[in-house]
Amino acid sequence: MSRNIEASCRQCRREGTKLYLKGERCYSANKCAFERRPTPPGQHGKRRTKISEYGLQLREKQKAKRIYGILEKQFRGYFEIAEKQKGITGHNLLIHLESRLDNVVYRLGLATSRKEARQLVDHEHFLVNGKKLNIPSYITKDGDVIEVRPKSKKSQKFKDILEVTESRTVAPWLSNDLETLSGKIIGRPAVEDLDIEIAEHLIVELYSK
Repeated sequence: MSRNIEASCRQCRREGTKLYLKGERCYSANKCAFERRPTPPGQHGKRRTKISEYGLQLREKQKAKRIYGILEKQFRGYFEIAEKQKGITGHNLLIHLESRLDNVVYRLGLATSRKEARQLVDHEHFLVNGKKLNIPSYITKDGDVIEVRPKSKKSQKFKDILEVTESRTVAPWLSNDLETLSGKIIGRPAVEDLDIEIAEHLIVELYSK
């Protein structure tokens, strides 16, 4: 399974904004590398350059890919699916990304970051509708129940996660129960419910050329 292995803080600096890839550290001004050094990586990072229209579109696509931790081939595949669906292509794309199992685990507060959620799903810590599932890219649907498997619920790992996420606001299309380490899809993801702003129209413009 392919994944982006570039350092998380470097990705935030490249995009010029916090992508919240490292969970708790990203919320601390003292621990967050982007807070201390917000310039792009590399020896020419401090130079100010005018970004072209294409550059803006490309950066927005890269930002979305970094946020959800996926590479170009898979991202392009999501776009092609979104393009064939009814409705606004950009909205369809973001809804598809939000519906990924690793993202749902993160949004439910069962992981401190999407990267951590992906690792936990990979390591078979979750059940979906009572069945073990270790596919981070699995697209969840309305009514799905996601829970930490019984053997993992007693681990210190999830106790540490809850200390960080217990005060996190859950998206309206989700319901969670942190006492039982479970959650449910109760609706359809909406663009206005994203936790990070993405200008999806720029991505559509880029792929439509």
